[in-house]
Formats: sequence, C-alpha cells, structure tokens
Amino acid sequence: MRLAATAPLLFVQPTPLCNLDCSYCYLPHRAVARVMPLEVVDAVAEGVRVWAELHPVRVIWHGGEPLTIGSARFAKLLDRFSGHGKYPVRHMVQTNATLIGDAWCDVFQNEAVDVSVSIDGPDERNEERKDRRGADSSERALRGIELLRRRRIPFSAIAVVSAPSATLARELYTWFADLGCRSLGLNLVERKGVCSGREAVDEENVVEFWSELTSCRKSDGRMGLRDIDHALRYLRDELDGRVPERTSLPRSPVPMVTWNGDVVPIGPELAGFTDPGYGDFTVGNVTDSSLAQLVERATEVPWVGEVVEGIERCRATCDHFAYCLGGDASNKYFESGRFDVTDTEHCRNSKKLLMKGLFRYVERE
Repeated sequence: MRLAATAPLLFVQPTPLCNLDCSYCYLPHRAVARVMPLEVVDAVAEGVRVWAELHPVRVIWHGGEPLTIGSARFAKLLDRFSGHGKYPVRHMVQTNATLIGDAWCDVFQNEAVDVSVSIDGPDERNEERKDRRGADSSERALRGIELLRRRRIPFSAIAVVSAPSATLARELYTWFADLGCRSLGLNLVERKGVCSGREAVDEENVVEFWSELTSCRKSDGRMGLRDIDHALRYLRDELDGRVPERTSLPRSPVPMVTWNGDVVPIGPELAGFTDPGYGDFTVGNVTDSSLAQLVERATEVPWVGEVVEGIERCRATCDHFAYCLGGDASNKYFESGRFDVTDTEHCRNSKKLLMKGLFRYVERE
C-alpha cells in the first residue's frame, strides 16, 4: 500500500501546553508554554491551500490545550487560512472545555470552528482529568459545555475509558446524550507515549462494552458514536461491494505539524518523541520546505518505509485489513518499539473486539 501524497486530515499543534495533567496523557511536553509563530502558521496555511485545490481539508487543532493561547491569538492563526482553494477547509478544536468563555464562543461561531470536548463522563468517571494542583476539572469543563449549549454551538466529545463494561457503556451513552453531545468517540486507555504502565483490559468486557453501545446507538439515536458508526459504514461498503476500492486507494498519512513547524507525517501522537534508532519522527520543517513537499516525500524516510511495510504485513495476515487499513503507526511503535508489526492491543480493543461486539448485538437481536 502506498501513502497518499496529500492529506485530507491535518493535525496542527498551536501549543504543547495544557492546563490539565491527566493521569493517562501521552504528551511529553504538556507543561511547556510555547506558541506557534505566525511564520509557521503561514507555511501551514499555504500547504493547506495547495491540498484544498485537490480535495476538502480538515484541520484539527490539537496536541496540548489549544485554548491556552487565548482567543485573540487563535483568531489570528485562523485568519492566515483565509482565501483557501477550490475545496472547503474546515477547522476543529479539541479542548478540555475548562477555558471556554464568551470570547471563545465568538471565535467558534464567527470562524465556523467545530468543537470537540475531552471529558470522560460524570463525577468519578472524570477523576483522572485533574490540573497540576490535583484539583478536579469536571465542574470547570461542564461550565464550558453549558456555555456552548447556551450559545447554540454544537459539540462532539471524546472520552477515555479505563474499565469497559456493558454497564459503563449504557451509562456513558445516556450521560453524553443528555448533555447534548452530537457525537461521541470512545478511546480505551492505551499504552502510549509517557503513559505506558496501564494493565490490559479483559477482552470479554470489551466485547460487551461495544455490544451495549451498539444497542444504545440503534435504540436511542440521539447521538452518533464515532467508532460504531465507522464500523457500520465499513459493513455497508462490504455489502455494496466497495471494499476493493477501499483497499486499493493510497493510505492517507494524517500528518501533525508541531508548534515549531516540524512535520510528523504519520502517527500524530509521535510528535515530541525521539528514538535512538528512528530519530525524532519528523521529515522536516515547514519553514524550510513546503508542507506538501514534506508529506509527498515522507516515504523516503526509513521509519516511514517501515510503517508501510507494517501495513503490508497487516494486509497479508489480517482478515480485518479492509476495515482498519493497517492499524495505527503510533500504537504499533509505543506497544512494540517497531512499526512493521501487525496485531496490537489497540487494534484488538478498538477494531477486532468492536466488530465482535457489533455482531454479538446482531445475534441477540
């Protein structure tokens, strides 16, 4: 499988700084206060304009807490993307919601920024999301979400799940749907980055978790579920005979541009890490070469070639390849120290056992 030369999805890190210190966070420099310079933003925006002549582009501001840079500064960053190409460019911010105020809501509405909130659920479900003083962040996050609701700003959410079960699945679905969440993504806690000491979860509990979520999605329908909906889209493609098309297309790279302009071409969670054998996982800086050029020639870098080799091994050995398209590069690295492996804990929990849970729901129905 080849890597595509352009990216419909781009992660941009306006700052590595986060005002929280979540116990499971994988980011290595979340206490470092740096802000992306305008010259870097201009270079990123130019690369996005090149891609937007070919296809739509979605820019996700992530990799720290974007709102720590302030609403006025963020608005300036967005202004550099004006006058994009033939296809639309959509911006989304991933935020813990604790800093949302009216000024931020003005930016979200005036600039048509999609909002995704990181929160793990009610009360004790959110207890791992504390600030550096050890104070709980739930009340502050809920105040921010309530302001989004009052201002009629739609939002999605991402929750991290440490102990999946059928009971928890229904609890989370009900809580987030009642909160007014448009779509929910659920990340089972992973061994990733500086968070490497987590115990493996029970596979039967994972299957029941996904099965119950499928039941909630089908019986309620108030809220989308990112992972279930993705699986259902794949099954529709399977039934419609479109799977060969899925597997024949080049793999989208999903690059990350860090605050200083370095480009990680695939596996955005690798940003900020270094390895004695692989180096710093970057292919260059946007102030030296264009974003389009850096992504286009990414496979010339040895570790990216190893990523492609791993994808091909998945294709040759895994019955789920058409569904996941070769897995996640960063999870392969953080779990095994290599990119050319196939099966990972993340793959099993978020893909294989999810599909098993979905079919279990169908069998029960």
